[in-house]
Amino acid sequence: MQSHNFLTYGLKIIFQTLGNIIYFPFWWYSVGFVETLKKEWIFFSNQEKILGFRVWLTNIFVPMYGQYDAAGRVISFFIRLIQIIVRGLALLFWLALVIAGAILWLALPLLLVVALFFQAKA
Repeated sequence: MQSHNFLTYGLKIIFQTLGNIIYFPFWWYSVGFVETLKKEWIFFSNQEKILGFRVWLTNIFVPMYGQYDAAGRVISFFIRLIQIIVRGLALLFWLALVIAGAILWLALPLLLVVALFFQAKA
């Protein structure tokens, strides 16, 4: 006698699909959110490396081009200060983008439910 047939496989597929649908919100707000935060942190740290913000910040008092006289030190300080301000603003932009991405990740399922509700209502 055959132990597996269309009915047993069909029920198995239905129960597995229902289980995945029920598990999805738990995954989205736990494992999925943590993975998204990890990827966003990697993206943000790569942007910081591209901008070289930490390098500019640590070398703010080091004179550029080995000019150790007073004028060289003053000019180097103000040039680096301007670079730090501009690069810091760029880094704040990327940070805002990362935070917006995390908020969007959290809000997306709720927005979809609201959109479906209004679509069904119309």
